[in-house]
Amino acid sequence: MATIPTIVQNQSKPSVTTPAKPIKNTGRKIVLTLHNCLLPESAFKETPSQADGLDIETETDLRILGCEMIQTAGILLKLPQVAMATGQMYLQRFYYSKSFVRYPMETMAMGSIYLASKVEEKPCRIRDVINVFHHIKQVRAQKTISPLIVDQNYIELKNQVIKAERRILKELGFCVHVKHPHKLIVVYLQLLQYEKNRQLMQLAWNYMNDALRTDVFMRFPPETIACACIYLTARKIGLPLPNNPHWFLLFKVTEEDIREVCIRILQLYKRAKVNPEELESKVDGLRRIYQANKQKQAQKEQENSKTEDKKADSPTASTSKELNRRDKKEKSPKTPPLSSKYHSSHKSKKDRRSRSPYDRKREYSSKRHKSRSRDRELDRSRERRQDDKRGRGISRKYDDYDRSKSSRDGRESRDGRESRDEKRKH
Repeated sequence: MATIPTIVQNQSKPSVTTPAKPIKNTGRKIVLTLHNCLLPESAFKETPSQADGLDIETETDLRILGCEMIQTAGILLKLPQVAMATGQMYLQRFYYSKSFVRYPMETMAMGSIYLASKVEEKPCRIRDVINVFHHIKQVRAQKTISPLIVDQNYIELKNQVIKAERRILKELGFCVHVKHPHKLIVVYLQLLQYEKNRQLMQLAWNYMNDALRTDVFMRFPPETIACACIYLTARKIGLPLPNNPHWFLLFKVTEEDIREVCIRILQLYKRAKVNPEELESKVDGLRRIYQANKQKQAQKEQENSKTEDKKADSPTASTSKELNRRDKKEKSPKTPPLSSKYHSSHKSKKDRRSRSPYDRKREYSSKRHKSRSRDRELDRSRERRQDDKRGRGISRKYDDYDRSKSSRDGRESRDGRESRDEKRKH
């Protein structure tokens, strides 16, 4: 990987260029740049729509039809050309990663222009987008124009458009910035001193808008497309451009790329007009086949899961498991007899090793709880003993006091009797 030189400036020393450290590719890094908009050649060989059975011509017609609907809807919604171009590019990019069979084109076109209006800072209401597409559909089918009724179908369509916007954002990786070549046409003509030529400017601008319906924006950078539009316009009106050296070399563009872009733009005008109803019928037929296959796959998966559950619950499976366990036990070598003491210690160590940290923690907590309960019982027994001792001492004191009191009372009674007897004698 090439290193990028960085300039380190100090006050005492002059500036010195030191190479920066190369960035390690970890494999899980997301890089969002404008170069990600260009798709590799493998993406154009077999698209997801072709994998689902849609032919190339029908897919191209659907792309053109979707871009035309976005352009017409943008004009009716009075959006700037930048928003319409952004919406068309979103639609083209989305269908190079998803299929027309699985995701309806009309709903995705609504989501594209609704998202583009937000990105280009000209937001519009989702109800206006639905009404405009409903009007375009009625005009193309040459039906009487009637307003859209707000019912359950309208609510479902609104939810589908919101989901379509989210799907587009997800597929684009939220890299919604688009570099349009419209401004480059003006800059290049100013450098070539042809900015005052209105015809050249207008025709190049028209070719640019028509090129949005093709896949050139997915294949070539915007500088090449801008030079191709100027080249094609100059050839049409017969305007000579600098040849010595060629003017497009100034913008680092090759003549081969310019001619390839011009050919792809001109092929757009040779295509015959198609009926939108025929395209919808083709896509609907393939969509039904896809849904039927999807249901069959779901049913097969359910049946396989049921059979697996039955096998797991069957008695034969349980008996076979038991037999395998018995065979393993019989085949295992017998250990020599050990003493009871050694065997008990060895077993405790083995159990200790085989236990999980959670079991150890729980065992430790239970032991701790038992030790605490034992300590409490011992404390209670000690307190009881002390209380018993205290009670015995108090009872003894009371007994001594009673005895002393009775002795005193006896003595007093004796002394009284003797005094009475002596008085009587005298």
